[in-house]
Amino acid sequence: MNWLELHIDTSPAGLEPVTTLLSALGIDGVVVDDEGEFLEFLENNHQYWDYVDEELMARERGKSRITFYLEENESGFSLLGQVRIALSALKRERSDCGTLLLTMENLQDSDWENNWKQYYKPMEIGERLIVIPEWEQADTGGRIPLILNPGLTFGTGSHATTRLCLTALERHVRGGEQVLDLGCGSGILSVAALALGAEHAVAVDIDDKCLNVAYENASLNHIGRDRCRVLVGNVLSDDALRQEIGSGYDIVVANIVADVIIALAPMVGELKKREGLFLCSGIIDDRAVEVADRLRQAGLAILETRESEGWFSYLCR
Repeated sequence: MNWLELHIDTSPAGLEPVTTLLSALGIDGVVVDDEGEFLEFLENNHQYWDYVDEELMARERGKSRITFYLEENESGFSLLGQVRIALSALKRERSDCGTLLLTMENLQDSDWENNWKQYYKPMEIGERLIVIPEWEQADTGGRIPLILNPGLTFGTGSHATTRLCLTALERHVRGGEQVLDLGCGSGILSVAALALGAEHAVAVDIDDKCLNVAYENASLNHIGRDRCRVLVGNVLSDDALRQEIGSGYDIVVANIVADVIIALAPMVGELKKREGLFLCSGIIDDRAVEVADRLRQAGLAILETRESEGWFSYLCR
């Protein structure tokens, strides 16, 4: 069996959030290298030396690195993609976690860029949708195709949280809706809503890379900018962006993380129509009850709860 040895460079402050992030993805067997542990080791083992090489001290200074291993197969590369997405989100949320650089032993980034595509295959989702990589050919079997090229920045649609949202959209988009997609990433949920019959979608993300990627994915599905508009910014803190987004949406979808959903909850009523729907996902199981409580406190009624692989989604009105 072949393994990928992966390293995440972070800061001392980033050790806990990064290990928590990995644990949420089911990766618990990690090795932590930290300057603090190195200095503690020196302090407690004076009897073994009376001189420590300055070059070694310099190499260890400020070092905080987490190492973990994944199998070099389809599931391993899929999980690696999820780690990349989660690290990108963490970097946006916190400024004290260092570079969060992800590197691999015996596999260069160029190899990743070429090799990851072989593990990204057409996926049937729900009863009506099929996600097809741009470079693949697939028999749709009568399903609605979503042609997608997420690049290396955003998700492929395979993550449980995305599949939960797609399944809910499949059931609740009936045609003619105005949709707001917060944390749009590759634009997959906006594209899906439009392919299912929604009239117009506004897709928003704080990562400016979404601008090109989401528009490109819309174009791959023959959806023009007259139906899909992509905006960059933080809806929680940018008043001008909220004014640009407007209100009166039939469906607001947020596939983000628990803390952002909690912060969004009080403003959802201003974004959607009175009878409009709020679909949220990206909620790990140990935060599900907390998020549900905060949604109710914000005046939202939870109509449907879905769970897959330890992740939850809520459909609210």
